[in-house]
Amino acid sequence: MILARSILFNLLFYLGTGILCVLGLPVLLMTRRTGARFGHYWGLWTLWLAGWSVGLRYRVEGREHLPAGPSIIAIKHQSAWDTFAASALFDDPAIVIKRELRGIPFYGWYLRKAGMIFVDRGVGTVAMRRMLTDARRAVAEGRPILIFPEGTRTEVGVTAPYHPGVGALMRDLRLPVVPVALNSGLFWGRRHFLKRPGLITVEILPPLAPGHERRQLTEALRERIEAATARLVAAARA
Repeated sequence: MILARSILFNLLFYLGTGILCVLGLPVLLMTRRTGARFGHYWGLWTLWLAGWSVGLRYRVEGREHLPAGPSIIAIKHQSAWDTFAASALFDDPAIVIKRELRGIPFYGWYLRKAGMIFVDRGVGTVAMRRMLTDARRAVAEGRPILIFPEGTRTEVGVTAPYHPGVGALMRDLRLPVVPVALNSGLFWGRRHFLKRPGLITVEILPPLAPGHERRQLTEALRERIEAATARLVAAARA
């Protein structure tokens, strides 16, 4: 049953996404905000499809911890589900993503239109400067910056180093930093085809105030995210 539902999800996801990409082409001639809304509803549709076809539901806790103005939202990354949730669950985020996605036909076009922040992880200092320039522009528009601090998906129970990009953003922007924990990898594993029914919990934690030394703030962020993630994973398994 899980296999059949996973096949159904993938068929409908790729078919529906292809149709939306073609029907949404006029969006590329509209405003950046319109492009962001298009991505937001595509993300919501994907989460709904996972719930309908696979029985994979979600809940979000702690929305009261989101600051009213711009902030840096740092999310644990366990699953492809997180990438859909990023645009669906937060208001017009400027998401830090790898530059390779920029060149994908249709998908990359919509990412550029929505004003996402592309990072070439192989360029080092140059990539960091570009990221910070794009991040400042997004903050000036009143948008939150959303980053997966590990830089890639990790298996449940695995702790990867936090990349320097999140520290650079915290040092340069001096905004509240919102840790976000989740347990999505239990149901939609890293590079796994099968999607299992269940309830993903996304927990938005109290923000960290800016002003601390970069390494100290990065370590505090890591401790909060990892501790809350371990708690959510343990609760779901129980």
